[in-house]
Amino acid sequence: MSPFNLFMRILLVLSVPALIALGTFLFLRQAFLSPRDPSATQVEVIEVAPGKPFSEVARVLSEKGVLRYGWSIELLAQIMKADRVIKAGEYEVTAAMSPRQILQKMMSGEVVRRVVTLVPGMTIKELPAVIESQGLMSAESFAKALHDTQLLVQAGISAQSFEGYLWPETYQFSRPILPWDIIFKMMEEGEKHWLPEFSAQAEELRLTRHEILILASIIQKEAGNQEEMPVISSVFHNRLKKGMRLQADPTIIYGLENFDGNIRDADKENPHPYNTYVHLGLPIGPICNPGEAAMRAALYPAESTYLFFVADGTGGHAFSTTYGEHQEAVRRYLKIRAEQ
Repeated sequence: MSPFNLFMRILLVLSVPALIALGTFLFLRQAFLSPRDPSATQVEVIEVAPGKPFSEVARVLSEKGVLRYGWSIELLAQIMKADRVIKAGEYEVTAAMSPRQILQKMMSGEVVRRVVTLVPGMTIKELPAVIESQGLMSAESFAKALHDTQLLVQAGISAQSFEGYLWPETYQFSRPILPWDIIFKMMEEGEKHWLPEFSAQAEELRLTRHEILILASIIQKEAGNQEEMPVISSVFHNRLKKGMRLQADPTIIYGLENFDGNIRDADKENPHPYNTYVHLGLPIGPICNPGEAAMRAALYPAESTYLFFVADGTGGHAFSTTYGEHQEAVRRYLKIRAEQ
């Protein structure tokens, strides 16, 4: 054999392992470090449930076309021990991300945040639709939880529902989530805003926290603006002291099944337990979830002798001490409405 042929044979023998190594390197780089489609823009939302095997997550990623090989991210997770620290939630991923990038996102807990805003004055009749609109769960399942007796006992609430106990705020939640996770989060926020001085003030007024929330919820629904809340509160405190019915229109509305926007004489006589035209004192529970301004107003009413108020046609109210003054204020309001 000529020296040249011997050299080529040796070179071939040495090159085979090198080629195999190079091919292996390129394959592994493609499997672990390269995105399936660098130009992809379509976002896929992957849900990682608590306790869900990572192999199942890898399978979904592969089925949705995010990864070339599902096993690549599964093996990478085992090497990095990532399957122990991946947080439950929803993740937005694309085929333009490498397995390593996707894994790092899940390890960091960079989950999709669904925004839920509970505005002051919103009721638990309205909230389930908001929850459903954000894709967190069905309105029906959340509404059921808001009246769940066992949950109420667990929360230490002696009432028929969580009405009044959910703090108005903007929240961020991620799926998967259970109804009570949302409810207790909103309750916990309320606990942060119930200061020790509030308990002392409620005791000074000889009212329980539940009663303060009831009164605050009525003030929230009656007030045209925050500035007049303490004055509205003074009217209700004065009427309670005198043994007068509160006669608050929002309490009528809350107990009606199908309110069409008009309060009729028959509605004022409806004996449902929230109607303060029929029953003395406070209704059996809050009629909405009041904000901080309304709660403070319930605790710290303005000093006044007012016993009546009516809308003034400008977004506020006219306050009166005597029934005669109140009748005159009502006539002025009716005239403004007629002119409008």
